[in-house]
Amino acid sequence: MWPSMEYEAPFYEDAETLEMGLTLHEYNRHMFPGVGTIINIVTIVSGASLGVLVGNRMKKPTRTLLTDVLGLVTLLGAGSALIPLWSDRYINSLPKGWSLLVVLGSLLIGGLIGSALKLENRLDSLGETLRIRFKASNESTFVEGFVTASLLFAIGPLAILGSISDGMGTGIDQLILKSTLDFFAAMAFATSLGWGVAVSAIPVGFYQGVWTVIGLGLGEILTGYQVDAMTVVGGIMLICIALKLLNIKTVAVGNLLPALAIAPILALLVHSF
Repeated sequence: MWPSMEYEAPFYEDAETLEMGLTLHEYNRHMFPGVGTIINIVTIVSGASLGVLVGNRMKKPTRTLLTDVLGLVTLLGAGSALIPLWSDRYINSLPKGWSLLVVLGSLLIGGLIGSALKLENRLDSLGETLRIRFKASNESTFVEGFVTASLLFAIGPLAILGSISDGMGTGIDQLILKSTLDFFAAMAFATSLGWGVAVSAIPVGFYQGVWTVIGLGLGEILTGYQVDAMTVVGGIMLICIALKLLNIKTVAVGNLLPALAIAPILALLVHSF
């Protein structure tokens, strides 16, 4: 059983809305931990499958154009993720001048750890192994689709906070939202990058499963400014993904993944001073 938590209902003037909120919480409380991630996996696979069916009928210039569009939209999403860098909650929680340094330090430390662990190479190797297992051709975009989609679906606060909330038994609302976004993203990416996008559901499921277990054991562990730090770091990583999709610059984003874990920890340490 997961930790039992006292539910404090938000204030609603409308009694019917309050009753609906209590009913939703009671429904969420009785769902088993991990159901949100299972839903997420299903939406990624189904969205990618639809995308492949449509993409196979498109000519290469059209698929290239779609990849460029995805790069631009990813860039837009990255810009949105950077907004907390200038929020009062984040700035006021850290010593003056440290808001950007926390992000920089997280990326540097995370990059060093990721490079030492060769995470980018491991992701590529995993993608290549799965490509062979799924009998995709050498000329296919299987590995690129797998790596790009895995990073895109794992980066961001919804993957972590939603999974923690799922583990705590306080609801899967955030993962439902993420699943909806991932469905359309998977469909769009798969039109040009193929079945590798669908297979990315495997590492995404494992990643979110780990956070679900953390939520199961520890409860709510991240404060607002820590989420902001993680969101900004994720935004910078999204920029790197966008640059790759647009064929501007290839950055080893996989090696930066530890920065997502470093950001809230470093923010907490700086906040303590």
